Amino acid sequence: MNKEKKVLDDTKYNKLIIALSVIIPVVVAILFGVKIDAELPVFLPPIYASVNALTAFVLVLAFIAIKKKNVKRHEYLMKFAISLSVLFLVMYVAYHMTSDSTKFMGEGVIKYVYYIILITHIIMSIVVIPFVLITYVRGITNNIEKHRKIAKITFPLWLYVAVSGVVVFIMISPYY
Repeated sequence: MNKEKKVLDDTKYNKLIIALSVIIPVVVAILFGVKIDAELPVFLPPIYASVNALTAFVLVLAFIAIKKKNVKRHEYLMKFAISLSVLFLVMYVAYHMTSDSTKFMGEGVIKYVYYIILITHIIMSIVVIPFVLITYVRGITNNIEKHRKIAKITFPLWLYVAVSGVVVFIMISPYY
C-alpha cells in the first residue's frame, strides 16, 4: 500500500516567513547596540564557531541523506541544522551584548580577504533566513518539487554562511 503524503498549502506561512525574515536581523542589529555589564561564564566565540562548523557538517550529511533517498534522516538533520543555527545566533548575540567587538589587526592583502569574507558572511546570513524558512515550510507541507527547487539555492547559501563563519573566527582569533 502506497502512503503518499498530502500536499498542504504552504502560502499560509508567507506572512510568518516575511515577519521572521525582517524581525530577526532587526532585533540582532538592535541588540548589538545593547551592552550588558556582565561576564559570561565561558568565552563564546570558539563555541559558536564550533556550532557553525557542526552546522556545515550537518548540512552536508543532510544533503547526502536526501541523495540516498533517506527522507527521514534528511528531515531530522535539517531540523538539527536549524536548531544549531538558532543556538549559534543566541550565543553570538549574547557574546556581543556582553563584550566589545574584536578588531582585525591583519595587514595587507589578508585584511582585504578578511573583510570580504566577513561582509559577504554578514550579508548572506541575512539573505539566507527567508530561504531557509521557505525551504523548510515547503518540506513540511510536502511541496517536494517547490522544496527541491529552492533547496538548490538555500543549501549553498547556508553552507557558505556556516563555513565562512568558521573562517572569520579562525582569522580573527589571534586578536581576542
